[in-house]
Amino acid sequence: MKHRFAFILPAYFAAFCVAYYAAYLLRFEFAIPRSFEIVFWATLPFLLVMKLLICHFTGEWNRTFRHASMSDIVSLGVATAWITLSLMAVNLIGTILVVPRSVILIDAVLTMLLLGSMRMAIRTYVEVLRPKLRGGVHVPTLIFGTRQESIGLVKTLQAGQNSRKHDYQAVGFVDETDQQRSKVCGLPVYSLNDGWPSIIQATGARQVLIPAEMSGKRIRALLHECLKLDVKVNVIPSVDEIVDGRVKLAIRDVTVSDLLRRDPNVLDMDGIRDFIAGRTVLVTGAAGSIGSELCRQIRTFQPRRMILVDQSESGMFYIERELQAKRIANVELKYIVADIVDERAMSRIMEEYQPQIIFHAAAYKHVPLMEDNPRAAIINNIVGTRNVIDVASRHGIERFVMISTDKAVRPTSVMGASKLIAEKYLQAKAATCSTRMVAVRFGNVLNSVGSVVPIFKQQIQAGGPITVTHPDMERFFMTIPEAVQLVLQAGTIGESGDVLILDMGEPVKIVDLARDMIALSGLRYPDDIEIAFTGTRPGEKLTEELFYASECGAKKVHERIYTGSAEERPHIVSMIHEIERLEESALGSNIDMLRTLQNVVAGFSDADWIPARLKSAA
Repeated sequence: MKHRFAFILPAYFAAFCVAYYAAYLLRFEFAIPRSFEIVFWATLPFLLVMKLLICHFTGEWNRTFRHASMSDIVSLGVATAWITLSLMAVNLIGTILVVPRSVILIDAVLTMLLLGSMRMAIRTYVEVLRPKLRGGVHVPTLIFGTRQESIGLVKTLQAGQNSRKHDYQAVGFVDETDQQRSKVCGLPVYSLNDGWPSIIQATGARQVLIPAEMSGKRIRALLHECLKLDVKVNVIPSVDEIVDGRVKLAIRDVTVSDLLRRDPNVLDMDGIRDFIAGRTVLVTGAAGSIGSELCRQIRTFQPRRMILVDQSESGMFYIERELQAKRIANVELKYIVADIVDERAMSRIMEEYQPQIIFHAAAYKHVPLMEDNPRAAIINNIVGTRNVIDVASRHGIERFVMISTDKAVRPTSVMGASKLIAEKYLQAKAATCSTRMVAVRFGNVLNSVGSVVPIFKQQIQAGGPITVTHPDMERFFMTIPEAVQLVLQAGTIGESGDVLILDMGEPVKIVDLARDMIALSGLRYPDDIEIAFTGTRPGEKLTEELFYASECGAKKVHERIYTGSAEERPHIVSMIHEIERLEESALGSNIDMLRTLQNVVAGFSDADWIPARLKSAA
């Protein structure tokens, strides 16, 4: 600061003197009368002191020169206006030495020009001349788009290049519009209609930087085009990612989440805040992929207290460490290791903490694993969910939101069947109690524990092959934060007994996802990594569904949320009886359990489901 001030003060002093004297020269056509020379010399000290004081009070000294912007020019204009008005005021009360008003106005203009030019000259040196003088090898880089965030990328690159933080050199913009050739920030703008090969040939670019806000569909198309030309694609993190602390302010690789990202959710943030703020919220399965993200997002809406419940001690340890490291004032957190199957434990938790809202995310979710462990699916997903719903009803909980799955639609697996029964019990119970209960149904989420994405990553790191069950296997995908945003939104708008279905967009073929991940790793299929097809596993469908036939044409209650279950809802007495049958069957053999589950599901689904174990037994 001292070194900068030692440069600024003499520079401003000299500029003020030159501007004031030049104003006299211009006013008197370069022949200043003797009388006005006396006025000049007599008023110069006063003028300098006044100008320097006004610059001090308007904060002019605190503005850096190397990052001069329009706000700095506006500030300079304000300071100059104050100087001009002050000189005019002194003139009004002056009796002997009166500065001509024309001189004051010319001085104001010249002062603006000199100081503005000085700022721009320093910025030009820093951004244009100094990098060229330094030399070095820089990667020619194209910026995708000409919106504000893309222009911000160029400024970031220029600043980083000046400080030698990276080796990228912006060589132009690529825009989707069919516009005439223009320049932005001094760089040419190329139309995407020219085609990537001609753009790359014209610029020699080896890198393309894209804003993080781009949709996944556009990123996939761009990535495939650039890979053909041996051009690397990177992403600049969004402001939200940086603020949330998920990434650092640096260029990052394209991720699978980027490829599958849709347009941002339009949420009723005020409605969600009113739903959560100042209340006690309980989350079951709080250490899981969905449950932990629910806790992260719920916390930002300032609940009075958040109760995290999970049976996994290790999982609770890690989520506790994470949330404690990013504390939010006035939000009390309680971590409880408990099993939803233990109804007494759940009842004690309700009595002690009296939550007003429950998000029920606890469930066993792995399809092949539950095929071999039907008792676990029945006890945890059905009996455990019944326990939490019953306890919530007895304690007068205001709202209950259950996480469901697309595998509950015409189920072909034990896991899907168990979640369907849980959905039906929630609907039946909602008709008999004051608690507002909704279920939220959606498909796969990216990067959850056990999902294909981390498995594919491990297989790529091991050198392959990537294993895919079937070339036609496809799934709906959504990022975990996006799914949780919509779950929170659904909790605010759903009517009691509703099954709310998230808009998952278009399904993605698993084999296409595998190829994309190989490309993101800098490798090529099939030269570097092969894909092996292993056959479908027990309980798996080739394609998933989100709606039953009776739910087709379901009403939209939000831009990305539908309400399903148009059919008649089950009666609570029959549901209690069916779950008691399942609970009793869990004491017997796996075959008995599966037969009972098949019979119960047949009453709620139009799918002709025969469990794989029963098929093999027959």
